[in-house]
Amino acid sequence: MNQPRQGLSLSCQNESKEFFLKAWPTLGILIVQTLLCLAHWFLYCTWIDFWFPMSPHALGHFRIMVIVLSASFIVAALLGFRFTNFVVAFIYQLASVWLGILNYLFFGACLAWLLDLTLRVAFPGQEHLLARPYIAAAFVVLAVATSVYGIVNARIIRIRRVSVALPNLPAAWSNRVAMVFSDIHLGNINGLRFARRIANLAQHLQPDIIFIPGDLFDGTRADPSIIAAPFFSMRPSLGTFFVAGNHEEFGGSTHYTAALRHGGFNVLEDAQVNIDGLKIIGTSYSASSHPMRHRHFLMGLHLSPEEPSILLQHVPHRLPVVEQAGVSLMLSGHTHSGQILPFSWITRRAFGKFTYGLQSFGTLQVYTSSGAGTWGPPMRVGTSPEVVLVSFRSAS
Repeated sequence: MNQPRQGLSLSCQNESKEFFLKAWPTLGILIVQTLLCLAHWFLYCTWIDFWFPMSPHALGHFRIMVIVLSASFIVAALLGFRFTNFVVAFIYQLASVWLGILNYLFFGACLAWLLDLTLRVAFPGQEHLLARPYIAAAFVVLAVATSVYGIVNARIIRIRRVSVALPNLPAAWSNRVAMVFSDIHLGNINGLRFARRIANLAQHLQPDIIFIPGDLFDGTRADPSIIAAPFFSMRPSLGTFFVAGNHEEFGGSTHYTAALRHGGFNVLEDAQVNIDGLKIIGTSYSASSHPMRHRHFLMGLHLSPEEPSILLQHVPHRLPVVEQAGVSLMLSGHTHSGQILPFSWITRRAFGKFTYGLQSFGTLQVYTSSGAGTWGPPMRVGTSPEVVLVSFRSAS
């Protein structure tokens, strides 16, 4: 009697889990779209109150524009997951730029109301109303100027040079240089030309080995063998190593990894290789997101302090487990260092000092790259895109 009930209970649990997995993307889209609608409604109300009176005809057109803009990014993102062509890419680019401008217009509107309140206290009566159009115009100009700076800044890739001391480093690795780049997000924003820029940098810098800790692709519909083709010309003497990030796993990472392997990449999916006495380990985003699976894999490697190791892991988390497993150096990305203000404050709250740069967690060293590309708004404000040159030296 118990077996049928247990079987029915397991069946119900599996159905509930399957329903949740199918429902959460829709729920996420609804939440994001609701927030975007609220932000646009706030901007609409602010503009109506602050700007010069608009005619009924102009007001009607303005409302339609606000409604279209409020849905633009979600619609563009959904199109990007289903289709790949020039029109979809163009729509996505426009919507992404607007998303970045929206960010600064929203905070500009908040500041406009604070300034208006200050003027209302300082000048009782109706005098503060006369300043409202000029306050609105000033914050619009400031928001647009900040966005333009962010777009330009995001295109200027910096070369960071970092020296890492590893205990018991094999003599063959002394002064060798690794090139690290993450979060390229190849897709509708960063395309073939952007990939060619990074590949040309690799050819110019001539690293001994290349590490890519995830999000090489944006996850939108595209042919990875075409869009990533420039990377296949990179031929460092010790190879190119890649692990999947969360964006590769949006629609399943199999076609991405197959294309990269065909192009000569070493794709590490819960695997390790030994190169001249230095262990190179890779774990995918999905594996590192499951604590028990992550621990089981790393502990099962039986790493020895006498053999230094490098772990490629997209997100800089699970640090106690990584250190306990005996990893010497972890290379990550994911955070974008916040990409644009004020989101850098949010990532700092989430990841602490491991948001960016070379940091220590006990005996473990962690380098988190700010990434070379962008996601969403093609902007960088308060952060910089980078590729990293890591030179190795012995700590003993």
